[in-house]
Amino acid sequence: MAEHKDREPFLPLRKNDLIELLCGDEKLSAGERELFRQFCVFVSAVFHFEYLKQLEELKDAYAPFDPDADTQTLHPISDEERRKDEAQLFARFAALLERANFKRLTHEELQRALQEVATVSGIHTHVDLNLFEHLDIFIRGDVMGRIYCRSWRKWGRKEERLVPLYQRLVLIVKLRPHKRLDRDIDTSRIYLKIFKDIPKADPDMLLPGARVRLSRLDKGLIAYPLFAGMGLLIYNIVDSIFSKGVAVGVSLGSIASWSVAVALGGYGYKSYHTYQVKKQDYSLRLTKSLYFKGLDNNMGVLMRLFDEAEEQECRETFLAYFCLWKHAPSQGWTAQQLDDSIESYLESRANLKVDFEIGDALAKLERLQIVQKSGNTYHAEPLDKALEVLDRTWDNYFQYANP
Repeated sequence: MAEHKDREPFLPLRKNDLIELLCGDEKLSAGERELFRQFCVFVSAVFHFEYLKQLEELKDAYAPFDPDADTQTLHPISDEERRKDEAQLFARFAALLERANFKRLTHEELQRALQEVATVSGIHTHVDLNLFEHLDIFIRGDVMGRIYCRSWRKWGRKEERLVPLYQRLVLIVKLRPHKRLDRDIDTSRIYLKIFKDIPKADPDMLLPGARVRLSRLDKGLIAYPLFAGMGLLIYNIVDSIFSKGVAVGVSLGSIASWSVAVALGGYGYKSYHTYQVKKQDYSLRLTKSLYFKGLDNNMGVLMRLFDEAEEQECRETFLAYFCLWKHAPSQGWTAQQLDDSIESYLESRANLKVDFEIGDALAKLERLQIVQKSGNTYHAEPLDKALEVLDRTWDNYFQYANP
């Protein structure tokens, strides 16, 4: 099977848009289009039922660690059980992200981002990794995107820049007590966040406890008035001593010392005030930068990710079955041939370049029993038979015999 290092397995099409694309294929008759739509309804219903069960299980697993929960626990768990449940939650969350076609950010990639001198938005931050008992970052959509930022070359006016960014970024964080954290932050909880369109140099902006740092230029602009004032005062005092005589200098010593103290105090306050104003300006810019990039938090992240994973499963199943059913020859296709066909179909029909996960798609078709395998060759079941199998699968989900 072809591997494309510059492509991702995520299919950036809405489920209904993909159905319309496939139903517009010239190889389908009017009757087949209607039956294929029914096929898509059955597949969607089956996956929705299965994912609903998994969602309820993961919601139960996350409930003891949800910082937004407003319900009470009837059966408290011990510390040992809590640690075990935490480990299981992290593993299950990572598996969910994998099904939604996210990739875990490696430790080396995170370290490179943290070592950036400044973020793309020009905000300098510092992150202490000792804050985190557990930290995982998942990303999807490694693309070049446009951002707008101020440029000194254009006298502070905004200009468009192309930068590498992640279309989606997900955090799962377990904190430990730390001086950088506010006292009202519950470190026994697990925090989930999802963001969009985050520059690859900026993940540190999203981490709890990140501190805004001033750039060297800002530090120089703050320190310059203080040191310049001190130098000017010292120069004036020395000059007055040597130009007017030692006696005059001594007689004015007391006044000069008070003048120096007052002046230094004034310059010190001015520098401190400028420092605080700069920090507030940086914090405001950080808040404005993230305001429109946050998509969801905590339990809402689970709901969103389950929906995305479910849709991705449906899209893969639709494509694999359709191409095997309508485009494969009578002798069928191998996994590699089907993979190449699907990728070519998406590129020619929708201008999408993806690295289709053929192994995962065929595993779903086999599990649903709508494909036959002979050796290393696959054949799609006829559409009417596939509908019967899916109907029987759905009926078997609900078995109740009234005595």
